[in-house]
Amino acid sequence: MEISITRDTFKLAQVFTISRGSRTEAEVLTVTLRDGAHEGRGECVPYARYDETLDSVEAQIAALSGEFNRKTLYDLLPAGAARNAVDCALWDLEAKRAGKRAWDLAGLPEPGPEITAYTLSLDAPEKMRAQAAKNAHRPLLKIKLGTPDDMPRLEAVREGAPDARIIVDANEGWSAEVYADLAPHLVRLGVALVEQPLPAGDDEALRGVERPVPVCADESCHDRGSLADLKGKYDVVNIKLDKTGGLTEALELKKAAREQGYEVMVGCMVGSSLAMAPGVLVAQGAMVTDLDGPLLLAEDRDTPLLFDEAGVHPPAPELWG
Repeated sequence: MEISITRDTFKLAQVFTISRGSRTEAEVLTVTLRDGAHEGRGECVPYARYDETLDSVEAQIAALSGEFNRKTLYDLLPAGAARNAVDCALWDLEAKRAGKRAWDLAGLPEPGPEITAYTLSLDAPEKMRAQAAKNAHRPLLKIKLGTPDDMPRLEAVREGAPDARIIVDANEGWSAEVYADLAPHLVRLGVALVEQPLPAGDDEALRGVERPVPVCADESCHDRGSLADLKGKYDVVNIKLDKTGGLTEALELKKAAREQGYEVMVGCMVGSSLAMAPGVLVAQGAMVTDLDGPLLLAEDRDTPLLFDEAGVHPPAPELWG
């Protein structure tokens, strides 16, 4: 089996800012697996928060040799972006070989569209109010927070989009005390969920804290091995394929999380439709779907995912799976 790796850059529709910094483009790695007659593709987004770079992830993938499959891949690559791209490419290749859709191979019902969040970039309150008003027609908005001036921003977004459902991503920028202080205001403003309020290494302070607004583990949850330490601290887990190391582990994490009483959110890094496509399978029936990466881009893959009033639709076979 032949492996090729390319670096692809997609311009963003506008500057995208979170508490960790700003960007104007999405840089991704695309893996293509060929067996002669068929090829499969997968995409990953290396993330500096997890000490990943384009160079380091590309080197991990390039080191693969010999025959491997989705099961043996667990022994060859750790959970993370590299394994994600290869795992998703394997799913695509298997689907192409079999002439079936990936969800059929996984034993899943045919997926349908899922309403996805749309992320508002971190900015001054008046600019975030304008962003919210422009996107007030969307049923679910996600706000990037995690700064000392979060409340004015949140108030501004609610004013701009009075009817939208809102979720908040604090990006590890709060403390347990800040969450407790803000919680009544989050309830008042109709916030449905808070992602990762505390740093992953300091989230023990959440254990036993009253959580009137559900708290979602993002940086604290990577794969099934993360679940044991989440009990009593989180209500929801955010499944991202670049964290789990692919669709194979993402589906297993979803099953295990639900068995242990967690709700599920399915999220993404800022990537193209190829990166989001496998996530649509995981997102079926999730409490929150956050697969808006392509909506933030000025350019996308050929045969991109369809986004409409019903949400994000499953991929066409020409794109993936």
